[in-house]
Amino acid sequence: MTAPRVRAWHRVWGGMLALSVLLVALAQQFPQLGGFPTGLVLNLSDWLNAAVTPAFEAARPLGVLLSALAETPLAAIRSALAWAPWPAAILAVVLIALYSGGWRLALFAAAALGTVVAMGYWPKAMNTLALVLVSVPAAVGIGFALGALAYRFPRTQPALIVMLDVMQTWPAFGYLIPLLILFGFGPTAGLAASVIFSVPPMVRNTLVGLREVPPAIVESALMAGARPGQLFWQAMVPSALPQLLVGVNQTTMASLSMVIIIAIIGGFNDIGWEVLSAMRAAELGRSLGAGLVIVLIAVLLDRITRGFARRGPRVMQARWLLAGLVLALVVALVLSGQDLLPGEQGQRWLRRIDGWLLDFVAWSAPFFAVLRNAITYGVMLPMRIGFSGSASPMVWGFALTPEITAAYVLVSAAIALLLGWRSPQRGIIAGFAALLFWTGLPGFPWPGVFLVVGVATWRKGGTGLFALAMGGLALAGLSGLWVPMMQSVYLCAVAVLICFAIGGALGVIAAESDRFSAFLRPISDTLQTMPQFVFLIPALMLFKVGEFTALIAIVLYAVVPPIRYVEHGLRNARADLVEAGVQMGATTWQMLWQVKLPLARSSVLLGLNQTIMAALSMLVIAALVGTRELGQQVYVALSRADAGAGLISGAIITCVALVSDRLLRSRSSIHRKVPE
Repeated sequence: MTAPRVRAWHRVWGGMLALSVLLVALAQQFPQLGGFPTGLVLNLSDWLNAAVTPAFEAARPLGVLLSALAETPLAAIRSALAWAPWPAAILAVVLIALYSGGWRLALFAAAALGTVVAMGYWPKAMNTLALVLVSVPAAVGIGFALGALAYRFPRTQPALIVMLDVMQTWPAFGYLIPLLILFGFGPTAGLAASVIFSVPPMVRNTLVGLREVPPAIVESALMAGARPGQLFWQAMVPSALPQLLVGVNQTTMASLSMVIIIAIIGGFNDIGWEVLSAMRAAELGRSLGAGLVIVLIAVLLDRITRGFARRGPRVMQARWLLAGLVLALVVALVLSGQDLLPGEQGQRWLRRIDGWLLDFVAWSAPFFAVLRNAITYGVMLPMRIGFSGSASPMVWGFALTPEITAAYVLVSAAIALLLGWRSPQRGIIAGFAALLFWTGLPGFPWPGVFLVVGVATWRKGGTGLFALAMGGLALAGLSGLWVPMMQSVYLCAVAVLICFAIGGALGVIAAESDRFSAFLRPISDTLQTMPQFVFLIPALMLFKVGEFTALIAIVLYAVVPPIRYVEHGLRNARADLVEAGVQMGATTWQMLWQVKLPLARSSVLLGLNQTIMAALSMLVIAALVGTRELGQQVYVALSRADAGAGLISGAIITCVALVSDRLLRSRSSIHRKVPE
């Protein structure tokens, strides 16, 4: 951007800052500026219910047919897995792991599945595996077909990418309501939700794989006289197979992350239902044990599918795998009439762990109370109601007086002017930060939100992004969900700040130390493959129900992207520029802040993008432990079977996610992938 245009935008943002200051001042006299006017609220949810409910009711016979078609293979797979004795099943999985990733993965498979058996969760784990084995092939098939069609017809790709973004950012609870109307209570509605959530990774990887087929392969196939079908299936698909297998890996992980949501509406006797029922009964040991089973299955499936994606199929060794699977089948036939499952010993151990955990919670309560109070009063409360609302003897040790208000204004103005003297952009950012700290995010005047978001989206994305942002804000206001939307923004903002403070620091250390990186990698892998619901268990155990517990669960889920992307960006900074900094005598601190981090800016911004996406995706899950934002609105709508309210709340969350994504997305980062 040219210097005159930069100066013009600085003047625009300076004017926006002045206007925002005026709105904050006027809000003291006109409180209606603080929240969206109630006189403009419309009964949108009832209107939407009147439109969509009859349509889904009319399609109910088709839903019954599809439900029967889906439950038939599910019942067959469940019966087969229930019949196979656990030694034979473990032998088969160990052989597949050996074929995919070598002896280390085989040992891990044996240990992981042995742990599942020892805890007494084998039958429920097999029911979970049956759900995955039904949903993943369906999602892979649909995703591959959509990706191939989009590659064949490039003009459809922009619309398809938007559809995929909506599918990945729309909260699952939001579309469970119409699925329940269509399919009724049972596993089919959950399977449909799982497929919807799991399709996008396969579509994206199919597109990437087909685009990256070397032109020489295509030209060779054409010169050999290949027809279009032969060119696609015998040349392009085998060349794109490694990337397609990455899509299968990510689709499997996405499907497995939905197992507890399936349990909520399906009543399926699987591990997801075990986690949910244990959480409701406040049985910490049982919930942790069931959560550990999900994590072990997720990590095992991740490693096996990732191994196939990295190495591809090895035809020469396939015969040995087939022979081993035949051996496993023979073992299954021999042992099929014997009851080899352990008794109640594993469950007794979990109940004993429950007691130990309760003792630990009681012992550690003073420390975690200090942590909770520090974050609540030092970060969350100022971000929610601002300095003007939280300044009190109990929180800050003093009451808000006209003198303190004047001092705050003068100090903020001085800092903004001092920073703006050297960099207008930093001065404007400091001014807006001071305003937000004064009012809190939910208390910022609603006309100011429209203006600031409108200018930012217009500059970054043009009319399309501007229309999306304004439509989302208008939908939140007109539906009466302005306050829950701003509460969601506040909670995600606090979580992202904490995630980047912790994850960024860990990423910097990992980039400088190979040993620390190796130590941190399995922890990050575990957090990344762990289903979202499992994060609620330690948060509930330590902090009970409340908004702080929701914050901790969101942070645990969203802390991995900043770790991975910061380390990836720093390790891949241009070697010649880093060497130049060393030759100039830069200190370690100067190298980090003045050389490496500026070079890693795009990777860090992509990490920020993914952190925001992860935080928003956890809102509905965190609503189970007590929040007052859009996630809670979606969950309440699900409990009431209110399709209109659920769809509207989900649409607002999706708009917030898509606008955040487009504002932070680098032009080069079209296909997002977490660095390994």
